[in-house]
Amino acid sequence: MRGEVAVRLEGVVKRFPGVCANDHVDFAVEGGEIHALLGENGAGKTTLMNILYGIYQPSEGRIFVKGKEVIIESPRKAISLGIGMVHQHFKLVYSHSVAENIALGLPSARLINPAGRIEEEITGLSQKYGLRVDPNAKIWQLSAGEQQRVEIIKALFRGADVLILDEPTSVLTPKEANELFTVLRRMAEEGKAIIFITHKLEEVMTVSDRVTVLRQGRVVASEQTQATNARELAKLMVGREVLFQLDHKALPVGKVVLEVQALEVENDRGLLAVKDISLNVHQNEIVGIAGVAGNGQRELVEAITGLRKVKRGRVIILGQDMTNRPVSEIVDKGVAHIPEERIRVGTVPNMTIAENLVLKDYRRSGFSKGFFLNLPFINAAADKLISEYNVMAPTRETPARLLSGGNIQRMILARETSGSPKLIVAAHPTYGLDVVATEQIRQQLLRQRSNGAAILLVSEDLEEILSLSDLIAVMFEGRIMGIVEAAEADIDELSLMMAGVALKKESSA
Repeated sequence: MRGEVAVRLEGVVKRFPGVCANDHVDFAVEGGEIHALLGENGAGKTTLMNILYGIYQPSEGRIFVKGKEVIIESPRKAISLGIGMVHQHFKLVYSHSVAENIALGLPSARLINPAGRIEEEITGLSQKYGLRVDPNAKIWQLSAGEQQRVEIIKALFRGADVLILDEPTSVLTPKEANELFTVLRRMAEEGKAIIFITHKLEEVMTVSDRVTVLRQGRVVASEQTQATNARELAKLMVGREVLFQLDHKALPVGKVVLEVQALEVENDRGLLAVKDISLNVHQNEIVGIAGVAGNGQRELVEAITGLRKVKRGRVIILGQDMTNRPVSEIVDKGVAHIPEERIRVGTVPNMTIAENLVLKDYRRSGFSKGFFLNLPFINAAADKLISEYNVMAPTRETPARLLSGGNIQRMILARETSGSPKLIVAAHPTYGLDVVATEQIRQQLLRQRSNGAAILLVSEDLEEILSLSDLIAVMFEGRIMGIVEAAEADIDELSLMMAGVALKKESSA
């Protein structure tokens, strides 16, 4: 039931050196409503929410909570006002366990063994909301999706009256997402105000009551969700029509590029995470790996790309056994890797864009002369890639850490795919990106497929898997539950496999 305005921002301006991230933004969310916030990467959404959560202070403007003007000088103040936030880039202590991280956010936590009393509650909450996670696991042992689940659970523990959720469904099956929507609706009915940040336009139409669109730091629309549609929202976000139908032409597959044979791989805790997996990926083919995070996808990708040791089985690339070979040899074999954690694994944040772009090529002729780098050659190559892949940055000398998520991913894509790779292993390539960056990256993967590349695509986004893949393999608890032709895939059948129900009649990859 809709109620009074829970939070209102009036004329909020936030300036950084050379950039106006928020330009006189008015935004309000009522108790009892789910309010979607849309915009491209860099449109100012995160900055606006960081102001509401006390991480940034506004250059201008006023903030009202339940009708009273407030100054939110810190997250602690925001929490005291009943505001909780699940960040896109997680705020977790990597050396601590899940339970310890959640306990650290509770005012009632004890100094000694703060997590001891809440492990059962975490398990219960995890099961209730379909956010499966081990309370005793260390954060560094978890995938990005599992870490996001911890953040959602942490926010739910705090019992905020105003809850900001950034991409909360990206690690859920459709069934779990629908269950989460039911939970959010129940919370709204109880009078809580929900700010729901998502790049999935269909989710806006499904779950939100109102939607506000930001473009270049300004509000360009704010209206009832039922009065608009996905295509109109996409156009408002980017100022032009957005292509929703991908040109996924049927192609005759070529020779086998990747063979995975009876593979077994352990996770960071020494437990078997990949269990007897076999699959093939051919030229001109995209094989999609669907499944909820934490079911062995990360370990499979790392074993193929040389980042994790194989316990049993073989990884064969272009007919050559590359099992447990050094990463450099796998790279030289023509393997490109778009990693799940683009900041920690895909980049060196303090290096420049140009330096990040040549991380795989600096040893090659032209990029270096003997023991010295050929800087003019590197700069020219970097400028070419920045232009071709539309990496938006002031200069090639900009540190990678200053780029938005979409531009970091474009930079990684430029480095990994510009050399005509034979095999592309892409893990969650559009995770957390806006509709434009998502469109560009998906089109680039299809172009690489048309150029003869074999692509192994790992994603928790079923829409992405269905629209890009030729074959779909579903992983659950380290095993492949079934492999189906994407053109004949049934979303209910895929959801059952993602929940652990094996396919009765399985195709072969």
